[in-house]
Amino acid sequence: MAITVRTHRTPKLFGRERPLHDALGGHKAANIILWRDKKVSASILAGATVAWYLFEVAEYHFLTLACYLAMLGMLVVFIWANASAFFNLPPPRIPETIMSERTTRQVILALHSRLTRFVHRLYDIACGNDFKMFILTVFSLCIASVIASCFTSLTLLYLVVLGTMTLPALYEQYESEVDHLVATAVHDLRSHVGEMDSGVLKKIPRGRGATAN
Repeated sequence: MAITVRTHRTPKLFGRERPLHDALGGHKAANIILWRDKKVSASILAGATVAWYLFEVAEYHFLTLACYLAMLGMLVVFIWANASAFFNLPPPRIPETIMSERTTRQVILALHSRLTRFVHRLYDIACGNDFKMFILTVFSLCIASVIASCFTSLTLLYLVVLGTMTLPALYEQYESEVDHLVATAVHDLRSHVGEMDSGVLKKIPRGRGATAN
């Protein structure tokens, strides 16, 4: 007699079913975020760190730094172009395309798709169809606004880039452990929200546009 063993499958983060690489688009952008292309990923992270240090710590102005870089670049090209004839070196050339049209279109379409889904999700929550999610979203936005008020816009942007370039790669490496911890935390949170809903939230009158679950 065969015995069937049922294994409990831990839900993935954000309820996704696809692998993380496919969830991020599955293209070059996903390879960069997950450090499949280590040179490009390291260059982006290093460039963001240098930019943040120059503008936030060293307090350079963007126009001043741009002029310095332009002068330095012109000086290097001038020396290289004039020295190439004496040292039998190839003249300097600027690449025709820095980023291909296909890659640019993929990045823009991916951003547009995610922004559209985010706006539609906020609209559904704001309509009051899921009152628990409405409360959690407002609470999360309040926390985000408090955190944002503690940093400058440039520092906050750098933290977003830093998180984008590190957190997905770390999550992919420790996916099972993170999924288990998040599933446990979500279960406990839903238990507390359910207790609060049965004791307090159901007594609050709801608008006509909200539909009962």
